[in-house]
Amino acid sequence: MKSEWSYYNSLPELLSAGAKKYQSKDAVGIANDFMYSYEELDQLACRVAVQLKGIDVSVKDKIALISENSPHWVGAYFGIMKAGGIVVPVLTDFSEHEMVSILEHSGSEVLYVSNKQLSRIKKILPDSIKHIISIENLEYHQASDLKLILEKPVEKPVKIKPPECKKTASEFPTLDKDDTAVIIYTSGTTGNSKGVMLSHDNLIFDAVNTASIHQVVASDVFLSVLPLAHSYESTIGMIIPLLNGSTIHYIDRLPTAAYLGPVLAKIKPTTMLTVPLIIEKIYKNSVQKKLMDSPVTKRLLKYGITRRVLHRAAGKKLMKFFGGRLRFFGIGGAAINPEVEKFLLEAKFPYAVGYGLTETSPMLSGFGPDAQVYRSIGTAIAGIELKVNNPDPETGEGEIIAKGRNIMKGYYKNPEQTKEVFTEDGFFRTGDLGTVDDNGIFYIKGRSKNMILGANGENIYPEEIESVINSQEYVADSLVMQVKGKLTALIHPNFDNLEAKIQHMKSNAHDKQVEIQSKAEEVIQDLKETVNKQLNKNSKIQKTVLQKDPFDKTPTKKIKRFLYKD
Repeated sequence: MKSEWSYYNSLPELLSAGAKKYQSKDAVGIANDFMYSYEELDQLACRVAVQLKGIDVSVKDKIALISENSPHWVGAYFGIMKAGGIVVPVLTDFSEHEMVSILEHSGSEVLYVSNKQLSRIKKILPDSIKHIISIENLEYHQASDLKLILEKPVEKPVKIKPPECKKTASEFPTLDKDDTAVIIYTSGTTGNSKGVMLSHDNLIFDAVNTASIHQVVASDVFLSVLPLAHSYESTIGMIIPLLNGSTIHYIDRLPTAAYLGPVLAKIKPTTMLTVPLIIEKIYKNSVQKKLMDSPVTKRLLKYGITRRVLHRAAGKKLMKFFGGRLRFFGIGGAAINPEVEKFLLEAKFPYAVGYGLTETSPMLSGFGPDAQVYRSIGTAIAGIELKVNNPDPETGEGEIIAKGRNIMKGYYKNPEQTKEVFTEDGFFRTGDLGTVDDNGIFYIKGRSKNMILGANGENIYPEEIESVINSQEYVADSLVMQVKGKLTALIHPNFDNLEAKIQHMKSNAHDKQVEIQSKAEEVIQDLKETVNKQLNKNSKIQKTVLQKDPFDKTPTKKIKRFLYKD
């Protein structure tokens, strides 16, 4: 049976239909501040569309959106489309020069921007930007008034009472389902940023069919902590809840434990989306630390039965921290640490795993909290053809490829690279190597570009080795590569844990740092033996190197490997 939403051609149509269906129900807001109802959000989008038509925005014009998450980001997103424009969402984690490069490459002339982000790029704002609209209050300015805008900044979003939008759908451009809705620029681990063109149909299809993994309902309350400019959050964390009448709360600062605690206690979310780094940090700094600090519990963790009992108890405390109502804790963007996943599984925590790419709108596969399969990326979502291409006869490993209505239109202004990522019969090449079992459950081994060919011709997947290294108590992160024929691990220590470990701290601050540094180097050397005991013969580390500074990462917290090749 088709979803009612499958019959709409565009995202603005869906929003307007939702406004009629859910009316005064809370739609989007800022936690502990203000909220827009579904009707108000639709009016807000209409106001944006009218504003853009007033400055003669034409159909298919590119309009950039650079801002932290807020209800006005959502209103601008749908309003730009309603006016016939194409949204160019830009991640605030990008450098100033990356932002400007995207503005220039996309040809954007209009910029919706927060005061904070405008301040970052004010000195290098390209001449192509003619119009600037403040995301905080949606006020219009000519780009030539840049100095005036920055002199009288609005510090944070304030609720706007949108005037009733008298314009009907017929007064706005008619959108076709295959029209480009957004161009999302990726920031990959290879350093090659590309503009991914996604149509209205790509996004609607993916949002509707993800229900085969987990059904979102009107009573769901989302707490959003990931950037909306990323396809993961915008599709799964924005479009899907708005299709189903749910409520979304945004936060106006970094998601620290101190800030999140009271927010979680108040709104009691049922749904959150995260990247592995968030839950891994909570696990290492809270759960694992408390369990390992006690000699008794540390010993009991060695035995399956007692470990599961301890994990279950810790899981209940974790649920309480998140407000007690969680029914879906989505993890995506990168592979989750095996030790952390084992804890979540044994703790009966309602975690779920999703797999996909920006190019696939993004979801390709996943499992929900009721169908967890350890170390897997679940089964393909409805309507997606997902398979392993040319699997190795012995290992079953091959590149995962996909076909479906959620696959991108192509890379903006880059037909050559677009052609490269499709097979002759139209399948999209994900670049991920994996296997699939008889039940249609997929498992990822690693990125094809990262795979190392061993001396005996065997495939070595650095991600698998890194997951073992990262599970160690004094490791924050690691990167495995082949250097001069040797399998080498760059390791960034967890300096907080090292500091706590040192019992006889010097009173002199300099001596303290020297001692921590010495301990870090000692731990890094000892790790090789510890980790190698858990690895197969071909994957054993031959050299460890201390990485003093944190690794440079993408917005989804994956290491930019290309920066460390030399």
